[in-house]
Amino acid sequence: MLSVKNNEPVVFTEEMLGKFAEIVARYPKGRQKSALLPILHEVQAKYGWLSVPAMDSVAAYLQLEPIEVYEVSTFYTMFFLQPQGKYALEVCRTGPCCLVGAERIMKHIESRLGVKEGEVTPDGLFSWRGVECLAACGYGPVLQIGPEYTFYEHLSEESVDKLIEELKERASAGG
Repeated sequence: MLSVKNNEPVVFTEEMLGKFAEIVARYPKGRQKSALLPILHEVQAKYGWLSVPAMDSVAAYLQLEPIEVYEVSTFYTMFFLQPQGKYALEVCRTGPCCLVGAERIMKHIESRLGVKEGEVTPDGLFSWRGVECLAACGYGPVLQIGPEYTFYEHLSEESVDKLIEELKERASAGG
């Protein structure tokens, strides 16, 4: 994953432009805006988040007004509008998960990582946030880890601690 600073211009590689062309080709001529979501996913996968310059470059590629890209990027919570940790922990905070301890898990993650919701740990490994329904109501509390979106269910403080340690080990092993 490439890193990009908030105001750094973004120029897409030939490889990315090739992927974009494949995506746009799925849609009828003149309907390139239909490719916006999958292209935003590609950009986020490459850079880890969607900076304003990255969104501007997407707008230019798709011949859209930048506001059209901003509207979509800010509407969907799957898009990150600020840098994230290598592992972005997302905890379901809707009613069913809260009834079985999601708020307790979020407080534990904040304490364990030493960062508030939306912040990144100093080592760059972790960020976390509460998100709306992850569609696993019977398995709560639940979290997913982006950008791969692996699910972890029936969380406890102990299972969260174990997960964090495993992710640290994976990162130190180069994974």
